[in-house]
Amino acid sequence: MANPDRKMVSISIIGLPGSGKTTFLAALWELVNERRLPKVLRFHSIGDNDQSYLRKIVKVWRSAKEQARTRLIGLSAVKMNLQNGVGNVVQITMPDAPGEDFRSMWEERELGRVLGDSLAAGSIMLLVNGNKVKGPAWITERATQRRAIKVQKVEVLPRDWEPSFAPTQVQLVDLLQQISHPPVGRACRKIVVMISAWDKAEGEGLTPDAFLVQKLPLLAQYLEAGRDGWTYRAYGVSAQGGEYDRNAENAEKNEEGEEPEKKAKPAKGKDADRLREVDIPANRIRLVFGERESNDLTEPLQWLMN
Repeated sequence: MANPDRKMVSISIIGLPGSGKTTFLAALWELVNERRLPKVLRFHSIGDNDQSYLRKIVKVWRSAKEQARTRLIGLSAVKMNLQNGVGNVVQITMPDAPGEDFRSMWEERELGRVLGDSLAAGSIMLLVNGNKVKGPAWITERATQRRAIKVQKVEVLPRDWEPSFAPTQVQLVDLLQQISHPPVGRACRKIVVMISAWDKAEGEGLTPDAFLVQKLPLLAQYLEAGRDGWTYRAYGVSAQGGEYDRNAENAEKNEEGEEPEKKAKPAKGKDADRLREVDIPANRIRLVFGERESNDLTEPLQWLMN
């Protein structure tokens, strides 16, 4: 007989390239296996293939190095079973698709069947890199800048506009709209907006909610208006705990679409040595909700389940 307390929950992690999805997964796996730290959800069980993949990315995470770009390894999603304080078990399904797959939804209007099936139902965790928000080019700001440096000539806009030039919030709102309607998904779901690289973004002196309103106003207004029925929360997360060693192969195209230099060398992170010396690696994690801070990455997952 099936356990009446067992809850089957699907949570999909989505985000553009460089948003920190793989780093978040690695930090979550480290946390749920760390018995010395309290958490609202604890590890219960996992499949062998999922465990092998998670061990691989956790090894990189512990070394305070940037994760390599996600590669297709025959694993359409990472699944783990977690349990709450009274023993109820929930299954979390998190597709670890490359950020390019989500960017293709905006740029090419394409979506693979496997990823589409994953996004069709369940709750959503949207990761946004707080240090890589591409804002709109406001005419008034450009004019003020020209006056400040006494430049009279107006810059010529690129002739061939590409979808990748669009502001971050435009791409994200379009993405959420796509997964809120058939044939991709459905409306009226829960979503956590997880602002990653919070150790960089917190210099603004804002809470995650205020950061969302000020830096991504279109996204904030879309969620608040409730047109597609999203119920949301905003968190800030530093899943690594600071600036770690960068991976040269992860360099992205610049705003003009030019490829980065092929011989770029890995960059030493200013916090990497300190992070590697932390006795309990999971203590590196910082999760911010409002004015409250913890290292419990399972807290937003529990909220998405309820």
